[in-house]
Amino acid sequence: APAVKNFTLNFTITNLQFTADLQKPSSRRFKSTEKVMYHYTDSLLQKSSIGPHFTGCKVTGFRSGRHRDDTTVDAVCSYKDNASLVRFDREKLYQELSTMTNNVTKLGHYSLDRSSLHVDG
Repeated sequence: APAVKNFTLNFTITNLQFTADLQKPSSRRFKSTEKVMYHYTDSLLQKSSIGPHFTGCKVTGFRSGRHRDDTTVDAVCSYKDNASLVRFDREKLYQELSTMTNNVTKLGHYSLDRSSLHVDG
C-alpha cells in the first residue's frame, strides 16, 4: 500500500481578526473556522497536481499574524505517495496554490497576506 506522507501548509488571513478563542480547539469559533478552512483548502488541493493522491488537511492551530486583525492558519496535509505521483514538488504546489488564490490574495471570502503562503517550509 502507498505510504501516507504529510506536508505543512501555512497562510495568513488579513480579514479574520485573531481572538483568544481561536487558540482553543474546543471553542465554537475554532471549530467553525476550522470547518471553513477545510472547505477551502481541500477544494484547492483536490484541483492541484496532487489532487488524485490528496487525502486531507488537519488544522493544527490558529495564531496571531503580523497585524492585529491577521490570523495565521497552520495545517498539516496528507497525500498517498505512490508510483503514479511523480514526486511531491512543493515549489510546483506552491505555484498552483498561488495561482488558485489569485496570487495569494483570495481564499473564498477571505483576503490573504501575499507573502504568507508556505508549502512544507
